[in-house]
Amino acid sequence: MRRATIPTTAFVLLALPASAEAPAIVTDTPVVHSLVAQVIGDLGSPTLLLDQGADAHDFQLRPSQLRSIQAADLVIWTGPTLMPRLSGALGGTDGTPAIALLDAEGTLLRHYGTAEHDEDDDHGDHDATEAHDHDDAHVEGGTHDDDHAGHDHGTGLDPHAWLDPDNAEIWIGLISDALVERDPGNAVAYRANASLALTRIETLEAAITRDLADAGAAPIIVAHDAYGYFADHFGLRIVAAVADGDAADPGAAHLSRVRALLESGEVTCIFPEVIRDPSPVIAVADGTGARIGGALDPEGRAIAPGPLLYDQLLQNMGATIAECLAGG
Repeated sequence: MRRATIPTTAFVLLALPASAEAPAIVTDTPVVHSLVAQVIGDLGSPTLLLDQGADAHDFQLRPSQLRSIQAADLVIWTGPTLMPRLSGALGGTDGTPAIALLDAEGTLLRHYGTAEHDEDDDHGDHDATEAHDHDDAHVEGGTHDDDHAGHDHGTGLDPHAWLDPDNAEIWIGLISDALVERDPGNAVAYRANASLALTRIETLEAAITRDLADAGAAPIIVAHDAYGYFADHFGLRIVAAVADGDAADPGAAHLSRVRALLESGEVTCIFPEVIRDPSPVIAVADGTGARIGGALDPEGRAIAPGPLLYDQLLQNMGATIAECLAGG
């Protein structure tokens, strides 16, 4: 695991008075909100734009939320690939600083079309991944294409990068740096909170690795193509997704291929997803002998927002997959 560096030099600031308020931070999704809340700690509460259970791809900005962005010291968001409609709003907020985490230096990225179920690629091959080497992670609103609405998966960037804990660690370090830059009087608290967050992630990652140690060879099928980062990091073998995209229903030919995989007897488990209609998963698995696991939640849509959401998301996903593969 690539632990982000939290500078120890910040602790020389102990003699400085603490600021009365933390910077006003606006976040896009529950996952980003969770990471920011962990670093801010008791000093403040970041604003979350996306309502619990809502789909980030279909996000529509309300006037009150636009005012929150305009009044913010900083917007921290995943990036336009996940929430395209926010990109235009950031371009019209008179220079509110914004950090797109997918653009953060060191972030490991993968693209759709690299999973095992695609004909020309092996799921365990990381050749299609890349680490960003940007000079900075600041996004100028409107500089990205706004054609991602509906989030149809082809060979484009997979935005679910938080499912690799290494990326979450990089982002926590970036969040800590951003808060210290804007509020140096509370630098010690931000650095300490970030260090605790990193330790929790490392401990959780080790536990999930142990739970899934014997699962790597067992083929699984997921509801839609959103789990590549998690599978790559923990050595899982995803052989198909019932639906490639978020917006479109799976076609008959695709479902026939998924059904054939299930009928082969090689697939151990198939997993539905929270919020999404489970009937396509249930129907395609009916009578095949494959176990239907618990619903996975890659975006934390069924978890109450808060600082512990990210930890719960990873823990729930690992436990759900391990339980099904173990025959539970």
